[in-house]
Amino acid sequence: MSELNCDVLVIGSGASGLAAAVTAAHFGLKVIVAEKAPVFGGTSAWSGGWLWIPRNPLAVEAGIQEPPEGPMRYIESELGERARDPRLPVFLANGPEMVSFFRDHTAVRWIDGNRIPDFHEGPGALKGGRSVSAAPYDGRELGPWINKLRPPLDVTSLWGMGIASGADMAHFFKATRNLRSALHAARRIAKHLRDLALHGRGMQLVNGNALVARLLRSALDKGVTLIESAPATMLLRDGNRIAGAELSTADGTVVVRAAKGVVLATGGFPHDTPRLDELAAHAGGGAGHHSAAPRENTGDGLRLGELEGGAVARDLASSVALAPVSLVPRRDGSVANFPHLVERAKPGIIAVTPEGKRFVSEADSYHDFMRALIAVTPAGKLPTCWLIADHRAQRRWGLGWAKPFPFPLGPAIRSGYLKRGRTLAELARACDLPADALEATVARFNSYAVRGEDPDFHRGESTYNRVQADPEHGPNPSLAPLDRPPFYAVKIVPGSLGTFAGLKTDPLTRVLDTEGNPIPGLHAVGNDMASIMGGNYPSGGITLGPGMTFGYIAGRVLAGQPVKGISKQKEEAA
Repeated sequence: MSELNCDVLVIGSGASGLAAAVTAAHFGLKVIVAEKAPVFGGTSAWSGGWLWIPRNPLAVEAGIQEPPEGPMRYIESELGERARDPRLPVFLANGPEMVSFFRDHTAVRWIDGNRIPDFHEGPGALKGGRSVSAAPYDGRELGPWINKLRPPLDVTSLWGMGIASGADMAHFFKATRNLRSALHAARRIAKHLRDLALHGRGMQLVNGNALVARLLRSALDKGVTLIESAPATMLLRDGNRIAGAELSTADGTVVVRAAKGVVLATGGFPHDTPRLDELAAHAGGGAGHHSAAPRENTGDGLRLGELEGGAVARDLASSVALAPVSLVPRRDGSVANFPHLVERAKPGIIAVTPEGKRFVSEADSYHDFMRALIAVTPAGKLPTCWLIADHRAQRRWGLGWAKPFPFPLGPAIRSGYLKRGRTLAELARACDLPADALEATVARFNSYAVRGEDPDFHRGESTYNRVQADPEHGPNPSLAPLDRPPFYAVKIVPGSLGTFAGLKTDPLTRVLDTEGNPIPGLHAVGNDMASIMGGNYPSGGITLGPGMTFGYIAGRVLAGQPVKGISKQKEEAA
């Protein structure tokens, strides 16, 4: 058994944990980050990398001004009574400062999301100006540490190459029809293939991979010690204060003593079967829930916190960040979980229940899509549906793991992942759907789609629906009839991008016990912290935005720095 000493121990290395580590180190503390997996980055490294940060400096600098009460107005319209959470005003006060801090003092550089709207169009919603993401990053800047960065999720990437949302992705979708886009895609692919040959992985990092890489670079620059393959097995106490943890490593147990405290940032419980049975039975439970988060995220932080008296929030609107997922068979017999985040909104694609009927605007957010599916699923049955496309749509947009033209469909069809039928009736038989119902559903959809209308679910009417669709298609960018055979289908099962039900915390990120009192020395951020949105999903980036903001707050608290929106008395009590 060996022993290490530090001021702060962060358990987990996603964006939230790294934000805490970098902030604490910036203010002079000695920090250790312990990661369970052999690579750093957690779910953040697989994410789109967007943060919801209202009134952020990039928006302000672009001339997008909103009053201080604007974001809370939207939150109140979305959350109702849950908007009384005392952490919410602290998040809104510190989010913009967090963005400025990382831009000014670290290797993190941002790009704006000034055209990304909120998911819903209720009171206080904006059509842009509340989102930021990390700028693309050259992985070579990490030096040998690039090999310790979790690569992009293989089934959603192109040979391991990340494709950024926005203009980059648009070029790939148009590569077979537009010379400029073809040249862009060709250059990107050529550079990626060269990187594979020289470095064994892509070096042009985008999305969440770029965010984590920039945070890793920042942590290294500030002297943070990074330890991989070191899951925490128990927390240590010094009197009534949490003062470290035991780590299990290949060389044996390592005792880490943390003078200031411990930050739990292990990524929630998306692969914790018992807790999924308890908190996500409506979304498949432990056996039927297929999260797109890394397999290492098995609820370690929640268990460690509970063992020390921490309370897990069990009363949220949803315990998981729902997402439609399809199961991709691998050659070794395993299965990968593919999150359907992009193609559902594209023209020529619909979703139907096992009864062959539509149930939602397919262009709605992934969370809303799954909530609608769960709502129409009879009690006791697993919520499933089928994404269906005609030949034109599949070849242009792809359908899950079955990529668009010029990629062949044979592997996806032979594996059973992609179903195909020369007619809708033949497709229905392949999917065990009622042919009459499917044909009637498509006929009704087509009759209105050709005019750009969807009287059943109003698809393409909201700003978010239109942003997700095809801006070059009209009269409705999200609607086109399914009338070009053959037809294709992929089965959707319940899944998630992560979890919402974490440890209860106060605005200073301190874990609360069952009586509502802070546990000295114990903090939680990211998905180990109960969602400040109460299990609601009002906008993209409501995981990483609060995650990095409260990571920043945790770092400040542990370093004895003031926190905006917190009284001096509460700061001293921390």
